[in-house]
Formats: sequence, structure tokens, C-alpha cells
Amino acid sequence: MVFTGNGKGKTTAAIGQAIRALGQGKRVFMIQFIKSPRYPSGEDDVLPRITAPSGQAIHFEKGGLGFVGILGDALPFDEHRTAAEDALGKAAVAAGSGEYDLVILDEVNVALDLHLLALQDVIAFLDAVPEAVDVIFTGRYAHSEVLYRADLATRCDELSHPYRSHISARSGIEY
Repeated sequence: MVFTGNGKGKTTAAIGQAIRALGQGKRVFMIQFIKSPRYPSGEDDVLPRITAPSGQAIHFEKGGLGFVGILGDALPFDEHRTAAEDALGKAAVAAGSGEYDLVILDEVNVALDLHLLALQDVIAFLDAVPEAVDVIFTGRYAHSEVLYRADLATRCDELSHPYRSHISARSGIEY
């Protein structure tokens, strides 16, 4: 599954799918690319505490170092690249472990677009995912090769956004 586009709702859709899967007894792994623990968001503390009736929780972690090249980012590009590669590696281990039914790579499309990840590595990841494991990619700028391989692709289009009216991001809504 791919959730892409310039509108809001991509991560939210993936989280909704995770909750649905968990409610059906599925085991869920979610890793965020780009997004960093330095920039807390509403899902950080809540997702690990959501449990299925079986007691199974969502495995959730942030694998990024923050916004790449914007909002005062001064980290070397190679550090961002290494973090993205590490996050992809963790997702690959999770997908192949037999421990998870759904693996979510949040903002992986952006990591690919920014060249933090090589296309061939992302395709190799997809090719190695066992058939029994569902995968979700989120983020703007989904690569055409990723879209081609998707069973389901949804584009979130921006029709209006508070940012266009100079309204700052709001806690609990944008993050």
C-alpha cells in the first residue's frame, strides 16, 4: 500500500490501518523515516501503548534525524543518509522476521526522493518481503516504480491548508 500526495493524512491513514490490523490480531511494526525523537508528535507516546485484546502492541520507532536541509537543519547529509539506511534495514529485519504481519515505512517516499535511500535498495526491500506480510509506504513524492508495484495506492490531495493562511502547525493536528 502507498499513501502519497501533497495533502495531509498519509501518516494518519497508515496509523488507522495499523489500528485496524491490530484489532484483528495482526502484529504491527512502524518505523518513521525523516521524523526524529527531537521533534515529538502526537503518536510518539500513544502508539506503543495501543494494544490488541491479545495484549499485542504496535512496535513504533523514529528512525530519522529530523528535517533534511530545512528548518535550521545543520546535520551533514551523510548522517541523514545513514539514519535512513539504518531504518530501511530495521524494516527489512522486521518484515523477514515472521514477527509482524504489517510493516509501515512512514515517510520512506520522502527519504527516497531526497536520495537518502537508493531506489535499488528500496526495490530489493520490496522484493524480499514475504507474501504474508503487508507493507505500507507513506510520504509525498512516491516513486513511479514504487507506485507500479503497489496493490493499493492512494493520493492525498491538498484542497486547502492552514499553512497557506499563515497559521502555524498545531499540536495534535499537524504533529
